[in-house]
Amino acid sequence: MPDFTSSEMMTVAAARALRPTDVCFVGIGQPSAACNLARLTHAPDITLIYESGTIATKPNVLPLSIGDGELCETALTTVSVPEMFRYWLQGGRITVGFLGGAQIDKFANLNTTVVGPYDKPKVRLPGGGGAPEIATSCGEIFIIMTQGKRGFVDKLDFVTSLGHGDGGNAREKLGMKTKGPTKLITDLCIFEPDPATKEMTVASIHPGVTREQIDGNTGWKVRYTSQVAETAPPTQIELQALRELQARTKKAHGDQA
Repeated sequence: MPDFTSSEMMTVAAARALRPTDVCFVGIGQPSAACNLARLTHAPDITLIYESGTIATKPNVLPLSIGDGELCETALTTVSVPEMFRYWLQGGRITVGFLGGAQIDKFANLNTTVVGPYDKPKVRLPGGGGAPEIATSCGEIFIIMTQGKRGFVDKLDFVTSLGHGDGGNAREKLGMKTKGPTKLITDLCIFEPDPATKEMTVASIHPGVTREQIDGNTGWKVRYTSQVAETAPPTQIELQALRELQARTKKAHGDQA
């Protein structure tokens, strides 16, 4: 078995969730790494879309932001932001949205706005950008986040992007027809929503990780499926593709990446 880090396991597990036929709206950072790893391995025909309007982009290095020229230079085409949101996103043409966040709760609602009270926050975060629209308009949502009690909280300080609301059929009550979050991939495990309650429930645990570690890094009482799987470790091919991508990015961007 090849040696790998918990971060590499997380990125590989997230990449595997994507299908070659997906049209994927990609977030910057960890989502971008996972999506491009999928493109470089098992899903070469996946269509990656970024918020700046780049469609079917195939960056050689990971972009620093949605405005990175690498995205436009390697895209099939670039459309205006209004067209991207109104025609492509809200038109139901995107199968998967891949997001991250600063805080998440057990129903996969995300906070990227503030930590602490809104009027006097401890930390002011970058904000939602297009994430609130992505969370409600893509066919389904995958989330990738490093797991810890600071981010996995019992109650969000601010709901930026809707997951499953307060559970159950909350999305349907708001008139939404999309699935919402169907996978939450962390450096410890993979969560999936309970079919009835929509609470994010551990379905697979990464190699070498214990339930005690998962419980100790989560701000709510963790629930597990009746048959929890063990995540398959990264293959040599997956690790090589990821490490080469990261090496190219580091060379291109230096300490900024």
